Order: sequence, then structure tokens, then C-alpha cells
Amino acid sequence: MKRKKKNSRQSRCLLHFFNAILTIKKHSGEKPFKCGQCDKSYKNKRNLVHHQKLHIGEKPFQCGQCEKSFTYKQHLLSHQMVHSGEKPFQCSQCGKGFIQRTALVTHQLVHNGEKPFQCSKCGKFFAYKTALARHKQDHSAYLVSHQRIHNGNKPFQCSNCSNRFADKWSLVKHQRTHSGEKPYECSQCGKRFAQSSNLIVHQRTHSGDKPFQCSQCGKRFTRSSNLVVHQRAHSGDKPFQCSQCGKRFAHSSNLVVHQRA
Repeated sequence: MKRKKKNSRQSRCLLHFFNAILTIKKHSGEKPFKCGQCDKSYKNKRNLVHHQKLHIGEKPFQCGQCEKSFTYKQHLLSHQMVHSGEKPFQCSQCGKGFIQRTALVTHQLVHNGEKPFQCSKCGKFFAYKTALARHKQDHSAYLVSHQRIHNGNKPFQCSNCSNRFADKWSLVKHQRTHSGEKPYECSQCGKRFAQSSNLIVHQRTHSGDKPFQCSQCGKRFTRSSNLVVHQRAHSGDKPFQCSQCGKRFAHSSNLVVHQRA
């Protein structure tokens, strides 16, 4: 009887000891269980085994409504909500529903204005990690496109004419001059435009919005280019020069009229 009590005390002591070790590891951030196929580490063996299923490719949980299979049961349960239309996680501010709690948490950043993800290249902040990832791709694309300005490389050629372009988007916009395509339509008057930037400027004629203001006289303009031209009246800048007589003009249109005379 005494031996049983002694063994019981020893068992409890060992249990407390191991629990204490686990608690210390939890707070220390130690992750001794390392995956042999990638650089991920885990605090306990169970989580490591759970992770290694991804490498094995084992997908034992199959959806009964489609052919998709999943590594983890929780992923299957989330997927099945796509079929049922169930969205158990609802935003308290706008009522929008989500299949996953993580998606709801990410969505709520829109309401509180929080933007925790910062671009290391330009300092811009984003509410979503995916938005930051897309933004970083823009940096890479813009850099490649910009470098072509220096090396003169224009790999994108128009199939209708001999014009070449440094980036694909410039080629797409140019090709609309041949096709007559105008995909951007004004919702108020139906007028169509080849470029989204032209639609934005046009919509200001309906709204009366003039976002570009002169810092010297307060006059406002719908286009930034109009503001630049206006500011020459204050600065006296005349960047357009006649090649024959040397006379200078603030506006290119005035130079054209002068050269015709």
C-alpha cells in the first residue's frame, strides 16, 4: 500500500516536472522539433507530424460533393461551406459573412483603418498581406520596365504597325488606336474611353471635382497637366523654343502657331 502511494507521488511529481518543462519551452519560444524537408520548426512533436503530411502529399479527407481532397479535416470542413453557402463568421460592422475566422479578422482591418503590412521598398502600408505581395510584384515589374528606358530595349511590338514598347501595358493601350476599342464607359453619360485615366478625368466634368490646386493663387484644375501649364504664368517658365528664331513659349500650342506663321 505504501509502495502504491509512493509510486503515485512519483508519477504526479514527474507529471508536474514535464508540464513545467513544456511551460518553459512555450514562453522561451524554443522549437526543438525540426522538419527534415523544410526550415520549419515546432514546439511539440504532434505539430511536426501534422505539418509533415504536407510533404508526404497525403490527403485522406475527401469532399462528398466534389472530387477535392484535403490533408487536414479542418480544411475539408471549411471547403464544404463553399457548397452549403454557410458563412458562420460575420462582421459586426457591415454584416458581411466569411467561411473562415482568419478571413473575418483580415476584413475587419478595413473598418478600423489598420494597415499592419508595410512595403520595405517604398514605405507604403497595406491592410492585407496579399495586397502587399501584389504591390511588391509591381515594384519588380516597374523596375524591369524602367531599366528598358536606359538600355533602349523595347521587346513588345505592335502587330499592326512598326511601333515598339518597353512594357506590355503600353502596347495594349496603343493597340486600341487600331481596334477602336474603348472599354471604359462613363456611368452617367455613356461616353467611352480607351484609357481608364481619361475616364477618371472625364468624370470630374460631372462631379465638378478639381483636385489640383495652384499653391500661389488657389485656382483649381481637373488635370495635373493643366496645373503645370498654369504655374508657368507665375514662374515665367517658357520651355518651348523655336528652332529658327529662338523665341520661347509657355505652351507647345503657341509654338506650333508661331512656326506656322
